[in-house]
Amino acid sequence: MGQKLEVAAQVKQILSKSPLSELPSPVIDRLLVEAQRIDVPRNTALYNTEGNPRCALILSGLIRLFMASPDGRQVTVRYARSAELIGLAEIISGPSPVSAQVLTDAKLLLLDGNSLAHLAQTEPRAGWIFAGEITLRLYDTLQALAANTFGTLRQRVARHLLDLAASSSRTTQLVATINQQELADAVGSVRPVVARILRDLRAEGLIETTRDGIALLDAEALVAETWAESV
Repeated sequence: MGQKLEVAAQVKQILSKSPLSELPSPVIDRLLVEAQRIDVPRNTALYNTEGNPRCALILSGLIRLFMASPDGRQVTVRYARSAELIGLAEIISGPSPVSAQVLTDAKLLLLDGNSLAHLAQTEPRAGWIFAGEITLRLYDTLQALAANTFGTLRQRVARHLLDLAASSSRTTQLVATINQQELADAVGSVRPVVARILRDLRAEGLIETTRDGIALLDAEALVAETWAESV
């Protein structure tokens, strides 16, 4: 019983920091009754079902949202963390071209999609809150575009390491399978300059060089190095 109360307290604490905190208390309580708390291991792909899509409130962990081209290339549009929502746009507007990948072990609270859609249609306050949240996600996408255009070399290196490790790693650790010359080519620089940036990141404890490539020791700290987090 004590453990259940502790879990409930944790969920409510995260909810208080999320966009849903602006909903009336009875509405939040109703959503919690219908919600499902799940643990998701790293490197898991998240899928929505067409019948009843779900929106997830992230209780802990780091989740990467990305788009993929037909030939398999990927571009990250957002990194989502604790107290943020994922999947709301699909509930409001239908299927999205964005996929989700869990980068670190995560705990999610799955919210019923039909209930959220009904709220958006019948509760003006809820509809306004959801519109504001979706607008913020649009801004995330614009920032991702700007990061590839305006980011410093260090910021582009950090983002490329994250993207590459997320799309290729299949071990218990995030590893970008790339050498210094390939990384320099990918970010539009030269190997000696990129080598200095990697040396700094190693000294700060963010990465280490392994036999398989460049291991990311602190993915969340590396996200903080990207252009979108610095503006």
